[in-house]
Amino acid sequence: MKQLFYLFLAVGFIGLVSSCKNKETQAGDAGAVATADTMAVTYSVDTAATTLAWVGSKPAGKHNGTIDITNGTLSVQNGEIKAGSFTIDMNTITVLDLTGKEKMGLEGHLKGLDPKSADDFFNVAKYPTGKFEITKVAGLANDSIANSLVYGNLTLRDITKEVSFKAKVDVTDAGVTVMTAPLDVNRTDFGIKYGSKTFFDNLKDKFIDDVFTVQVNLSAKK
Repeated sequence: MKQLFYLFLAVGFIGLVSSCKNKETQAGDAGAVATADTMAVTYSVDTAATTLAWVGSKPAGKHNGTIDITNGTLSVQNGEIKAGSFTIDMNTITVLDLTGKEKMGLEGHLKGLDPKSADDFFNVAKYPTGKFEITKVAGLANDSIANSLVYGNLTLRDITKEVSFKAKVDVTDAGVTVMTAPLDVNRTDFGIKYGSKTFFDNLKDKFIDDVFTVQVNLSAKK
């Protein structure tokens, strides 16, 4: 029973956003990945200055943490992002609100370090990385927080879905920053059904919410 307290809800990836907070994103089939022409300028993601934060919840409370983005690029032309992608290192799932054995226990469960429960969440031995690839970026007017609407393919556990999110994008000669507000993503879209009352009827108040929230603050430079 105690173990169920630590169960949580995924992270992944890439996500991303709305002013204040988006309603749950309806993930769709993967779209065509955007490409940039030869006139575009490539910026490399500054992994040391980039963060991906997650929050997962259940009736008893919530947990939060981070996952590292290990590499990525953004292609910019005429001050606008035309294409881009980044890789998420699922082995770096970190829990920030717990310490000691509780922290290690939850991180181990999310990573699937125990072969008996490896597929409950992310099974990092089998699926060590996630990925986000831009399919389209559109301008967004009359929004106090965001200036862009970004569409892209999010891949977790070898399942790819297209999601969209609002973001504040700032492009200069020196670099690019992309800041998102919290984005709700349904983990079951990526095959993560453990503790989901959508699929299991006998969980009572021991279920884990299907939706987890991610937020990205990305920096890239030439």
